[in-house]
Amino acid sequence: MILYHGSQQIVRQPEIRSDKYTKDFSTGFYCTLLKEQAVRWATRFPTTGYVNIFSCKLNADLQIKRFETMTEEWLDFIVACRHGETHDYDLVDGPMANDTIFNYVQDFIDGTISREAFWALAKFKRPTHQICFHTQKALDTLTFKGYEIHGN
Repeated sequence: MILYHGSQQIVRQPEIRSDKYTKDFSTGFYCTLLKEQAVRWATRFPTTGYVNIFSCKLNADLQIKRFETMTEEWLDFIVACRHGETHDYDLVDGPMANDTIFNYVQDFIDGTISREAFWALAKFKRPTHQICFHTQKALDTLTFKGYEIHGN
């Protein structure tokens, strides 16, 4: 499978970096199947962006959590991760809480909207995808293939 990672740098050797902000699936190296989404990640700042291209060959030794669509389980998993909870998966794959969806998730976390209101707001948003590599064992399934330059 081909995956894309949008960044402000060329990433030949992916690594797991801790960030000051908690993310949808916790700390890890995030990629996507959707090239257009990687371009958005790469060009979100007013600098040159890079879409790094990787081939990925997953193996049966990995503990993988997959969310095919946004579900109650997906929402609860994201809320837990954004609260700083960790998990034991090598890799998590599923929809992304993009900026708009994230605002709805935050409203749900803050208690300003109900679970039902979240789903009513979220159901018409464009498809997104993210796959997060949480362990070195998972990162070892990636092979750098090249990059594209986008933006300035």
